[in-house]
Amino acid sequence: MDRLIRNASLKVSLITPVMNEFEALPLFLENIKSIFNSHNELNLEMIFINDGSTDDTLSKLLQLQEDDPRIRIINLSRNFGKEAALSAGLKVAKGQVVIPIDVDLQDPPELILEMIKLWRDGFDVVLGRRINRDSDSFAKKISANSFYWIHNKISSIKLPENVGDFRLMDRCVIDELNKLPESRRFMKGLFAWVGFKTTYIDYIRPSRILGKTKFNGWRLWNLALEGLTSFTPDLLKLWTYFGVLVSMFAFIFGVYVLIKVLIYGIDVPGYASIIISVMFLGGLQLIGIGVLGEYLGRTYLESKRRPAYIVSQIFEPKVNQ
Repeated sequence: MDRLIRNASLKVSLITPVMNEFEALPLFLENIKSIFNSHNELNLEMIFINDGSTDDTLSKLLQLQEDDPRIRIINLSRNFGKEAALSAGLKVAKGQVVIPIDVDLQDPPELILEMIKLWRDGFDVVLGRRINRDSDSFAKKISANSFYWIHNKISSIKLPENVGDFRLMDRCVIDELNKLPESRRFMKGLFAWVGFKTTYIDYIRPSRILGKTKFNGWRLWNLALEGLTSFTPDLLKLWTYFGVLVSMFAFIFGVYVLIKVLIYGIDVPGYASIIISVMFLGGLQLIGIGVLGEYLGRTYLESKRRPAYIVSQIFEPKVNQ
């Protein structure tokens, strides 16, 4: 097979979603060039997906494209989110291997060569796995660990822990991902769902050099809900079991009160205990309705069959290499 020949020409696609990353682009491109310019056997294309930037990101990309014809630019009509932008990049990528990578350099580009080496050894997917979270806040560490633990407990599709979008994927993996029809896309789950022969590269993730993350606490929370409801209906089952448990507790408590009344006489209930019970059960009902609503909402949105994204323009290089 061609992948076993180390010096064989290989088409490599880098997919980089960007939103308001004007400052980080030159440094990112400089790092990529320093790695690939010395490897002529690697035919590189860099696909930047402009996800509704409101600064000069697009104009900067067009300027950089004039100097480097390996750059392709996909301009979305508005901000659709990183998951949709990744999907847009996967759709147009031409490489035999495809690598999503962020522009902030927290995913070290130099690992790409090691990933390609493992791909040549026969792996279809090579995951970049963080071995520390020192660059994250305490709250983010706790929430991330909790999400992975809960998801992998209730879902049959296990997400590899401390693995983001940074990975190498063979063309056969990309072709299968592009066949998936859903518009509400949780890419980490989709990457895990398609399977294929997988290995890992461990690395220490540095702090972000320029700019700031676009994922605030609210976006991360919504992404976590998307992940939990995308690949399993077991949240509904868990709530059923919890409801049964609460009902059993209420029945046992009712028997206890009945016995107490029969032995000691009529017991006058307290106002506080009634209010607490009503609020507790009411809260459980509202949470249960909320969980059900998450699933119904996904079904409603998927039934519309709207696309995950809309491409406004594709800027191809004037000279292809």
